[in-house]
Amino acid sequence: MSLVEVKVPDIGDFKDVDVIEVNIKPGDTIEKEQSLLTLETDKASMEVPSEAAGTVKEVRVKAGDKVSQGTVIATVETSGEAKAAKEPEKAAPAARARCRTGGKRRQRAGNQSAGYRRL
Repeated sequence: MSLVEVKVPDIGDFKDVDVIEVNIKPGDTIEKEQSLLTLETDKASMEVPSEAAGTVKEVRVKAGDKVSQGTVIATVETSGEAKAAKEPEKAAPAARARCRTGGKRRQRAGNQSAGYRRL
């Protein structure tokens, strides 16, 4: 089990955005991408999703607070399995494509401005 701080993600060029609703409380079990709170700017309101699944241990904001990008919303206790699933898988090396050109194409390319290797 590990503790994860869930923070306000990039919300654009806004600072000190109003929290109008908090949808979680300590002890709640939450899923990844579940709405944690609702923010309201001059232009729109938006929900902030959770970046982790687990049990809420502490909520650090309340309705009426002002938050910015990076502000800690809550502390969530996750299981070790959830953390392991979060680690990205290593991608297999990309296969290199090879283009072979025949004699006629090579000859035609020699008469044009593009080299045959660009075909």
